Amino acid sequence: MSHSKPSSSSGSSSSSLRPSSSRPSTSGTDAPPLPSTSFFIPTDHPSPSGSDGGHGEAPRDPFRTPEASTPSTPKPASVVSFSGFADHPVYRRHDSRISVQSASARRSHPDIQELHASGSGLRAQRNSFMPPRPMRQSVLHSPTHGASRLSVVPRAKKPMRSTMLTGAIEKPWLTEKDPRMTIAYWIVYFMALLGVAGGAVRCYFAWAQTLHLGNLCLVMEDNFDSFDLENTWTQEVTMSGFGNQEFEMTTSSSNNSFVRDGHLYIVPTLTSDVIGTDAVLGVTPHTFNLTGCTDTNATNCGAVSNASARAVIPPVMSARINTKQHYSIQYGRVEIRAKLPRGDWLWPALWMLPVDEAYGAWPRSGEIDIMEARGNGVDYTAQGIDYVRGSLNWGPFSWLNGVSKTFGWWTNRRKTFADGFHSYVLEWDARFMRIYVDSRLTYMLYLRFNEPFFQRGEFPSVVANGTGFVQLEDPWRNGTRNVAPFDRPFYLIMNVAVGGTNGWFPDGVGDKPWLDGSLNAMTDFAEAQSQWYASWPQNEEDRALVVDSVKMWKQC
Repeated sequence: MSHSKPSSSSGSSSSSLRPSSSRPSTSGTDAPPLPSTSFFIPTDHPSPSGSDGGHGEAPRDPFRTPEASTPSTPKPASVVSFSGFADHPVYRRHDSRISVQSASARRSHPDIQELHASGSGLRAQRNSFMPPRPMRQSVLHSPTHGASRLSVVPRAKKPMRSTMLTGAIEKPWLTEKDPRMTIAYWIVYFMALLGVAGGAVRCYFAWAQTLHLGNLCLVMEDNFDSFDLENTWTQEVTMSGFGNQEFEMTTSSSNNSFVRDGHLYIVPTLTSDVIGTDAVLGVTPHTFNLTGCTDTNATNCGAVSNASARAVIPPVMSARINTKQHYSIQYGRVEIRAKLPRGDWLWPALWMLPVDEAYGAWPRSGEIDIMEARGNGVDYTAQGIDYVRGSLNWGPFSWLNGVSKTFGWWTNRRKTFADGFHSYVLEWDARFMRIYVDSRLTYMLYLRFNEPFFQRGEFPSVVANGTGFVQLEDPWRNGTRNVAPFDRPFYLIMNVAVGGTNGWFPDGVGDKPWLDGSLNAMTDFAEAQSQWYASWPQNEEDRALVVDSVKMWKQC
């Protein structure tokens, strides 16, 4: 942009600036000024001295480190504007205040030209500054069209019109009380008081009716500082399948049951790790004799594999121990603190059987399951490792079992029972039986002995025994009323089973690789070893039933 020279000499520092239009004037008078750009000019910049056109001191670098003789803060700058109005306030680079045009601080036109010639650094500083978003403002013009003055005072908003009603507001309900309102208040207070009283009465009777065992005497306590196989535990060594046609053999090997760091471990392992997969499946026919077999039936002490006959050796080795020869109780308390194993088709159990089958073969003489679980994951829809179950087995025949009327479970919603130790407890006397995990509030089964078990089972009066129909008699008619068959001494068993065909693992759930009704169920399971073994942890701590302590009390 070009400017016309001022009419006064260049030596005058107080001459006013009047920019010329880019279009030549056609009259003797000057044309009104056009809007032009405002410049930042430091006020401490000296004007050219004298008329000789000499240059003064160079402008101070605002980014230079100040010396002791130089003020550390630059002086404010003035704004030169060729316009009587401005679109927005102008800001200086190092000052947040708005600079207002002052006539007394104006420079002459030659000064501005000199600054244009020598102030490229200053212009670079100006151009490098990005002003903030313009704020709304009022611009006041003087009558003489002189220097404009900027005002940052916001315009006052017109107050909103009130919608409040004028005049007196009638409130008849304050002067005339409705008796129905009083009655309504009293009804609310009465019902609240009745609810509190009813809750207190219910809590009292629930507490008063809770059955307790009374005085107890400690019978056995094992914290597993050692594995006492002489005076406490007995290992069961067999291939019988224990009536459930389970797929493991129980051994006396230290690989399957041992004590370490104050804990008892019952660990399932693969038979193929001992004799090879071909021997297990019968690809290479193999005869396996179970060392130290404790079964009275010799056929349960060995097995022969043959692929042509689809005969296999039990593909898993595990362990089962009991207290039958040393400790048992009739009424009392049992507490076992344990951590459960993880892995598909593992079946950990803490349970009790009668010392003498006084009422006949299983289940006539009863069975107490303190804890049973499945090692399958939490996505297993038939209750996986996040569930534990307690139950009683009883009935006149194995196929006429009343367990469906006396069982229950508890679930851990945040963690599984393989993530840590839990206490599994049985409380039992002639009036009731309670099975729970960790606390009486989290019970799995709470049964009052208030009716005979034969009546509780609702068994038919006539059944078929394979050769004809016979009259069904009460097998517990000579026992303790309402308690038999659970009126005899029972001993404790701890084991980890695998699979089985009794229905504990339902068909068609969780990619089960065998069918309970198949004659080759164990073979089908063994052939699917690569499938289910992938879910078993390699760490013994996670694959084992780990028992921290066992305690048994009897009523004194």
